[in-house]
Amino acid sequence: MTNQLVTSVNDDLKMQAIELSRVIPETMRAYNGLMRAASADGVLSVKIKELMAVAIGIARLCEGCVAYHVENARKFGATRAELAEAIAVAIEMGGGPAVVYGGKALAQFDAIASE
Repeated sequence: MTNQLVTSVNDDLKMQAIELSRVIPETMRAYNGLMRAASADGVLSVKIKELMAVAIGIARLCEGCVAYHVENARKFGATRAELAEAIAVAIEMGGGPAVVYGGKALAQFDAIASE
């Protein structure tokens, strides 16, 4: 995934979330609160939680989830090796389709790291 495509996917996600917030504000407020609570530092660090979210996004075949959480994992200090291990778990849990999305996640990480 090229850097331009990564930015495009994340920009699209942001615009779509803004529109959803406009048309279903209560639902999106509740969802955003859930995201903040679930991803906050606790017994597990934010970095570990973001790596978990990447793995789940890969296993669930959610390109937007992968793009969003790879960016956050990198932001919170995840290394390429840590991401690779998270991808391995996703592949274990998601099978062949997870291989495709795992490759996309690794390419996105590399694109972000090269900035």
